[in-house]
Amino acid sequence: MPIGESLLAAAEAIAERAGKVILGFYQGDIVQRAKADASPVTAADEAAEAVIVPALRALMPDVPVVSEEAVAAGHVPEVHGPANPSNRFWLVDPLDGTKEFISRNGEFTVNIALIEHGRPLLGVVHVPALATTYGGIVSGIARRRRGSETHVIAARKPPADGVIVLSSRSHGDAEAMDAFLEAERVGGHITAGSALKFCLVAEGIADLYPRLGRTMEWDTAAGHAVVLAAGGRVTTLDGGELTYGKPGLDNPHFVARGRAP
Repeated sequence: MPIGESLLAAAEAIAERAGKVILGFYQGDIVQRAKADASPVTAADEAAEAVIVPALRALMPDVPVVSEEAVAAGHVPEVHGPANPSNRFWLVDPLDGTKEFISRNGEFTVNIALIEHGRPLLGVVHVPALATTYGGIVSGIARRRRGSETHVIAARKPPADGVIVLSSRSHGDAEAMDAFLEAERVGGHITAGSALKFCLVAEGIADLYPRLGRTMEWDTAAGHAVVLAAGGRVTTLDGGELTYGKPGLDNPHFVARGRAP
C-alpha cells in the first residue's frame, strides 16, 4: 500500500480499535507485573498488541512489525538487510504510558509508526481516554481527530514571550532539565505523560520537549512522525538526526521543537 491518506486512515483505525480494548481494562481492576527491566506491564498492553500486530501484518504483509511486548518476550524481527529489502518496518507501543494508565490520569497512548531507512514516514498517536487521535505523514499531512471532528494541526514558531516547555509526568531529572533550559527563553511549563507530549508540540500548544532520560524507539517514533508532519523538529541534543532501527532499540537523549524561528 502506498504511503498516503488511505494508509494513515488504516493505521488510525487500528490504533483506535486497540484503544477500545485498553479502555475495557481501564474501567476494571488493573493488575500489573514487572518486566525484566522493572518497567510495569498489564494485560491491557498485551491485549492491545494482540489487536495491532496482526492488523498491521494484514495491511502490509511484507513489512516487519517491531512491538514492545513482543521484543520483551524475545521476538525481534530482522529490519535490515536481505530479509527486509524495502527497509521499512512498523514500530509499535501498544500502550505508551503504562504508569499513567495504572494511575488512571488518562494520559496514555497507542503509538504506531512506519519507518523507512531509519526515518519515520508516518505516525499515529491515539489517546483512548480522550477519544483523540493524532496522525501524520511526514510529507506534510498532520491532523487531530476528536470525536467526529478532524482538524489540521501545525507546530508554531517560538513565541516572543518565551517557549512553553513540556516535561514528563512520570520520568525526569530536574537538575539536568534546569541546566538544559539555561539556554532557552522559557515562558511556561506543562507536565504531561506518554507520547502526548509530542502531540502538544505538533498542535502548537507547547514549543519544546527535551527528553533527558531513557526511551526506546517505540516510545518516540509515532510522535516524532507527527511532529515532523506538523512542521516541527526532533533531534538529538547535539542537533543530529534521531533515527530508528538502532542496535538494542534504545534512543539517545533528544529534543522535540516547534517550527524554526
